[in-house]
Amino acid sequence: MSADKTKAKPRLATPTDLGGNATKDISGALNALLADTFALYLKTKNFHWHVSGPNFRDYHLMFDEQGDEIFATTDEIAERVRKIGGTTLRSIGDIARHQRLSDNDAPYVDAQDMLAELREDNQRLIAAMRQVHEICDEHGDVATASLLENYIDQAEKRVWFLYEAGRSATATGQ
Repeated sequence: MSADKTKAKPRLATPTDLGGNATKDISGALNALLADTFALYLKTKNFHWHVSGPNFRDYHLMFDEQGDEIFATTDEIAERVRKIGGTTLRSIGDIARHQRLSDNDAPYVDAQDMLAELREDNQRLIAAMRQVHEICDEHGDVATASLLENYIDQAEKRVWFLYEAGRSATATGQ
């Protein structure tokens, strides 16, 4: 094989029947989603480590379970990017450049504020997943769309749990 043929094909070129535009569009959208997923995972773990108050045990366990669930999606998202011929995030700095969810570096966050912030971030993640799903639909990428449907369902369950956990005792009749 000549040197020219070696240069013509990038070393990470994964064969796919999706077109070049599909790979570019879907990979870009998935990488942004992946960055947001890592940001949400770290925030969830941060709150797991720092929650305090009368519902400590329940919130501590819920945040841990949710963090594990969120983290479990990261490998599948990254591998999906590679399966369709794209490249994925490479570092914490790369995540920071792509993430759209904000970090929370506050030294103290009230437990109710933690619940509300995680609920809102999960809702933002759901909206982002729906947008990526639309891109997948445009390019006929049913496999990625199928993964996203499961992740949307998981995130909706997290929102539900966070909402119910944050309801006050006087609002339980609603």
